[in-house]
Amino acid sequence: MLIAVVGATTAGKSDLAVDLALELGGEVINADSMQLYAGMDIGTAKLTEAERRGVPHHLLDVWDVTQVASVAEYQDLADGVIADIEKRDKVPVLVGGSGLYIRAALGELDFPGTDETIRERLEAELAQQGPGPLYELLRIQDPIAAANILPSNGRRIVRALEVIELSGRPFSATMPGYDGGRPAIQLGVQVDRAELDRRIEARVDRMWAAGFEAEVRHLAAHGLRDGKTASRALGYQQMLRHLDGELTLDEARDETARATRRFARRQESWFRRDPRVRWLGPGEGLLARAMTEIAARTSS
Repeated sequence: MLIAVVGATTAGKSDLAVDLALELGGEVINADSMQLYAGMDIGTAKLTEAERRGVPHHLLDVWDVTQVASVAEYQDLADGVIADIEKRDKVPVLVGGSGLYIRAALGELDFPGTDETIRERLEAELAQQGPGPLYELLRIQDPIAAANILPSNGRRIVRALEVIELSGRPFSATMPGYDGGRPAIQLGVQVDRAELDRRIEARVDRMWAAGFEAEVRHLAAHGLRDGKTASRALGYQQMLRHLDGELTLDEARDETARATRRFARRQESWFRRDPRVRWLGPGEGLLARAMTEIAARTSS
């Protein structure tokens, strides 16, 4: 059965996924939308080869930073990887905090079509006015969808408005319930709010100390600014503004931490709504508790 490890950023999902893969004879599948991009390593906290401890990791570094992210394309990639892992009698261990990507890998999403004319018009408005006016329009047309999309996430706002205009239905109506898709055990890694905030601050400090500015400079020289998705990633957006002279380095660091805290709250809210997630609370013995949940599910 597929194992999915979910939760907020910095909660400890990646390490638990490796532990589970080693324990179960599994392989890890990335479901973090930004870790799909090659070269975006420091800012996404991508595990190093040493930290992967010999466990095969799939769907890392598969897109160029200039490519627009596509959940539908990710779903096709994940389907192929999961089938291959299962064919070899290994356990697929899915890990990430991108809710739509998790649901796509679980086979729960049926994607509406696209319309290039509508998309181009909305993207032109986004470029001219920023995400604010489009977000307000979405809030009026589909408040449920708006509540689940960051007001700064112009790409997802545009997609939601495109689907509404194309289908005549709310974007939120395209989301499935919680009773479909392939069989899976979903484990949520929970961390106290104060501890989560402390970890976020520490991660941003590590990013800055590890050469994040140099990473973004390198990616900017290879098309990062042209990437409609990658250029808006947490940290990368703020560092690009620093490189453009809009923020000091300290201001970019502080804004990255604030934006990450807001994002973590939304991640928690997203996964909390799914009644199938079994939450592993704070404390020692995370792997042992995860294995107990898995044993209970597989024996029932």
